Amino acid sequence: MDLVEFLNKNNNKEIVVVQGLGFVGAVMSLVVSNSKKKDYVVIGVDRKESIEIISNINNGIFPIKSSDPKIEEYYQNSIKKGNLLATYDVSAYSYASVIIVDINLDVQKNSDSKGNLNSFNVDLNPFKNAIRTIGQNCKEDVLILVETTVPPGTCMKVVKPIIEDELRKRQLSSDKIKIGHSYERVMPGPEYINSIKNFYRVYSGIDENSAVETERFLKTIISTKEYPLTRLVNTNATEMAKVLENSYRAMNIAFAVEWSRYAEEAGVNLYEIVNAIRMRPTHSNLMYPGIGVGGYCLTKDPLLASWAKINHFDSKDSLEQSEKGVKINDKMPHYAFEFMKRVFVLDSMVNKKILLLGVSYRSDVGDTRYSPVEPFYLNCIDNKAIVEIHDPYVQHWEEVNMIVSQDLNEKLNMSWDIIVFSTAHSEYKNPKVISKISRMSNVNVLDTLGILNEKDILELNKNNKVKVLGRGDI
Repeated sequence: MDLVEFLNKNNNKEIVVVQGLGFVGAVMSLVVSNSKKKDYVVIGVDRKESIEIISNINNGIFPIKSSDPKIEEYYQNSIKKGNLLATYDVSAYSYASVIIVDINLDVQKNSDSKGNLNSFNVDLNPFKNAIRTIGQNCKEDVLILVETTVPPGTCMKVVKPIIEDELRKRQLSSDKIKIGHSYERVMPGPEYINSIKNFYRVYSGIDENSAVETERFLKTIISTKEYPLTRLVNTNATEMAKVLENSYRAMNIAFAVEWSRYAEEAGVNLYEIVNAIRMRPTHSNLMYPGIGVGGYCLTKDPLLASWAKINHFDSKDSLEQSEKGVKINDKMPHYAFEFMKRVFVLDSMVNKKILLLGVSYRSDVGDTRYSPVEPFYLNCIDNKAIVEIHDPYVQHWEEVNMIVSQDLNEKLNMSWDIIVFSTAHSEYKNPKVISKISRMSNVNVLDTLGILNEKDILELNKNNKVKVLGRGDI
């Protein structure tokens, strides 16, 4: 079905266009199309290069695989209602009363082979081009809601001038445009939908009217009675809130990294220690150590904030501690690799057969963006190991262009020198999986995430050797 035919079938309904059909935009499209407070028509727009994603959405295949059953439920409901279309036709913007921006904004890192971050840069040009495309097609009174995590100052200093300039070129008024910012807190996994629909939201606008319209729209898609909205003074504030939120989490993890090394040296179990400390309510969010930080937020948001401090607000000083947190976290996968070699006394990795259980950066979802498993895997390959991958949520590992096995029984029937728990998928915690590995012999088992309990470790240690990153008591 083409765009015009779709619009004719959904005549006289309010149209929401979502720019970007990735892990946020695709699921946001479902939430909007399933609103019970407003009968929206939703058009997802992505680049022509994403034709496979576009085609799949339009042909009964949702591109995001997750453990959240609501995703398929919402998708099937959208198909039944006939109110969701994906396209690369930018003329879709011209029909929208609301445009939601959910596109990537990357940080370019210059790192060495050990994960040491030497420098970084933020290239706003792709983001600017995407915003310019909106300005070249949108109505003069549209609400543009930016959900993308951006450097603080971007809505005021980048989005607003571009939209106003493009409207003037089209001889349209630039006084009626509404620009709001409400950052997403999407958590891929079993609560994917709820992290959008049933979660607290912070919002703002570039002016009073923009803020009011942003609130009006959010109230139609979010359970604001149970999860009240929080309005901040302007878009600079909400943009800062998002990167501060994630910088705090990134630094919390970096803090745990330092203490996990201490625990290994002292011969104690840091996971046990953290659990004991978490009993105190004020310390309930103390983080665990692990193989590394992944995903699209914690790996870059502190750098976005630091970049904006200098480039948008003319500061002479960067956010040194926030940058240092990222630098520490970037080295975690490389430390995990060296830890594996050390604890299993492996002078050479040549031809060692290694099975990695999980490639996604987060449990129970197929998201491999900036996964810490990638540098760990590449370290193994660079050292001439033979590596195979299993992941129940990933069929193709895009970053390394690799087909990923989804048959765990097949993999566990093969012989291995090392089995690594590299992602905390629920499937790997199944007692049957632990039992099957325990019946092997002379296998080195590395838990990089602390998912094995005392019973698991005791059973696995009968015939094999088990080590857990962050534990020095085994």
